[in-house]
Order: sequence, then structure tokens, then C-alpha cells
Amino acid sequence: MNKVLLLLLLICAAPAHAAGLSAQERRIAAAVQAHQAEHLLLLEQLVNINSGTLNPAGVRQVAELLRPRFEALGMRVRWLPMDPVGRAGHLLAEQRGGRGARLLLIAHLDTVFEADSPFQRYQREGDTAVGPGVNDIKGGIVVILAALQALHEAGALSRSNITVFLSGDEERPGQPLAIARRDLLAAGAASDIALDFEAMYREQNQDTLHLGRRGSLSWKLWASGDSGHSAGVGRGAGYGAVYELVRIIDAFRTQLPEPDLSYNAALIAGGSSLQLDAQGVNANASGKPNIIAAQAYATGDLRALSPEQVARVQARMRGIVAQHLDRTQARIEFDEAYPPMAPGAGSAALFEQMQRINRDLGLGELRLGDPANRGAGDISFVGQLPGLVGMGLAGGGAHAVGEYADLRSLVPQAQRAALLMLRLSRPHP
Repeated sequence: MNKVLLLLLLICAAPAHAAGLSAQERRIAAAVQAHQAEHLLLLEQLVNINSGTLNPAGVRQVAELLRPRFEALGMRVRWLPMDPVGRAGHLLAEQRGGRGARLLLIAHLDTVFEADSPFQRYQREGDTAVGPGVNDIKGGIVVILAALQALHEAGALSRSNITVFLSGDEERPGQPLAIARRDLLAAGAASDIALDFEAMYREQNQDTLHLGRRGSLSWKLWASGDSGHSAGVGRGAGYGAVYELVRIIDAFRTQLPEPDLSYNAALIAGGSSLQLDAQGVNANASGKPNIIAAQAYATGDLRALSPEQVARVQARMRGIVAQHLDRTQARIEFDEAYPPMAPGAGSAALFEQMQRINRDLGLGELRLGDPANRGAGDISFVGQLPGLVGMGLAGGGAHAVGEYADLRSLVPQAQRAALLMLRLSRPHP
């Protein structure tokens, strides 16, 4: 049996403390509550710094705001520049000193809101905070720090092995991914368990965690055909590029669906002439009603829950593309993928431990969510590890003006995280 899975099963099988929480655990939970105001102030400060992925100065500014806070906990902090892929870099904070599980805590410094976005400032409306990145994912960073500070005050952090990895380009990763995620892969290789501090979902009015994420990859599709007078379309002159592209797109719609898979066509253009930008996300096409289209293009993405599903669907897509209409050609390319994170037995055991912690805190039952509801995320690059997804703040509206977080979720989320790290950090045979 995998040693990490065995460790998790041993932890879950251990008898619960008679009073639910030990004296040390009660001190940790109280410390989270006591520092709530300063944690919320940090959240406001983070949100008011624009850290769009393509604003490297802002990403670094967020990192510099966080660095002294990790250092104050006795952690070793490093900045990992990502100049070769055109991104700011990543922040790594490490604590070494325990004999329990090696934990990897994952979040990111960047947001989707670039410097020219109209959505720039933090606003609080009662128990709701509105602002760019407040839910995705700066609230999750604050949960991490709140949990670590509580462990530090209880004298437990120094006896743990914890790595915090905050990427600077999660929302728009640098290319190639082999370089952009090199340091995350190395951190995963030196860890036993991964915890994702992206936003927590609430489903059926219950706090919900997930054991996996769907991966995502984008595709680009080109079609070409013989141009000519429209009187001959389908009558010896062929069907042209637009018909060929539409045939393929509609076949994708009807032939690809299966559980845990989603497929999206995001952009389509075609005509007598076609120009694309270097990224293939802006198109300019022109044509006339009486001319058969010579060129067409589409792009989109697909999301799947396992590498096997990705490979199977890609093969099906290539097969569809290869069945050309008369006097047309087409080709498809797939960009580098964010890998999927499939649920596993280790992650299920980890969820059971978190469920026990939730009960011990008097917070009732956690809900186990469908991983197909989660998009791509950095934890998937270390998806071979047991892990939990969604340990950040509750909220909604991610990636849109009006993104918000439920501030009432900060204390319970940080308490859960701190106690999970404490229990996982204890030595076990």
C-alpha cells in the first residue's frame, strides 16, 4: 500500500479526543478567531494591488507584501523568477522540522484582472467583500497565513514540514509549461499531500470540498477549400472552408459528449480571406455572398477528468477532422494542457480526516462535491499526491466584475486548515 495512503488511513482510524479538540487544538482555533481583523486587513491590502498575470510589477508587489509575513513565522522564503517564459515568478515559503507528512499548500499571486481593468478596488459590504481576486485567490492566501500563524503561536509550526507555493501565472501560464511549472513539480516531488486554497464552493447550502479537478487544453482548427463562384457549391466546386469547419464543429458537439467532459467552441471565423493574431484569439475575415469560402478557423477548449479521457477525446476529434467534405482540407492542433487531477483513495481518506475536524469544531458536515464542477488548477500538476481542492474563502463571481467573498468563511476555513495540518504533521508509525 502507498505509504501516504497508509498514513492517512492510520490518522483517520485514530480515536478522536474525548472533548473533540485537544487543548492545543482549542488554542489554535482561538488564535485564528483572535486575529481575524488583521487577516481581513491583509485581504484588503492584497486586493488593492493589481496583480493581473501580465502585470509583473504588481505580481511582485503582492509577493513582497507576503514575504515578511512568512518570514515572521520562521519560514525560509524564496522568489523564483520566470523571465524565460515572460512571467513575473513564483513565491516559495518552506518550513522544515517535523517527522509527519510533508505538506504542499498551493495558491497563486496573480488574477485575471489586468492593469487596464475597470475593476480595481476592494469594497466591503457587511460580511461580503467585493474586489478583483478577492475570491480567486487572494482570500485563499489569507486563509493559508491565518492557519500558519495560529500553528506558529501554538508552537506547532516548527515541528512540521510545510511548503507554500504561490505561482505568479496561474491564470495565464507562461509557455512552455515545462519551465513555468518546473518548480511546482519539484515541490510536489518532495511532498506527500497537496492542499489547494482556491475558492470553496457551497452546494445545497453546505461547505463543499472536492477531491479532483478537470484538466483543460485548448484546440485550434483550420479548414481550407477551393474558392469559386457560389453557383458551384456542392455541385462539383466543393463545399468550401466554412462548410468544412461547420461540419467538424457540429460533429464535435454531437459525438464528443461523455460524463465529466465539456467541450467549447469559443471563436469561429471564415471567408475568402482570414487573418489571425499570433495567439489565434483575434480574427479578421472577409468574404462575399457569391464566393465559396477559402479559409476558416475556430478555437476553443475541452475539459476532462483523467489523462485517459483526454487522449480518447483527442483521438476522436482527430478522426472527425480527417473526414473531409469534397475539395476541402482541415487540421487540428492542441496546445499544452493543464493536466486533470482524478480523485483517488488517498484524497478520499484526507476528506474523511477533514470531515472529522469539521465535526470536532462543531461545524457539522462537509459536502463532497463533483470534481467535474472544478476547472483547471495548479494542484493538478501534482495530482499524483492525495489532495483536497477548495480550501480558500467561499464566494462567487470569479473572473468577472463583481467577484466577491463571504468573509464569514475565513475563520472556519483557517481553523480547518490549521487543524488538518497539525494532525497530518504528527509522527505516525
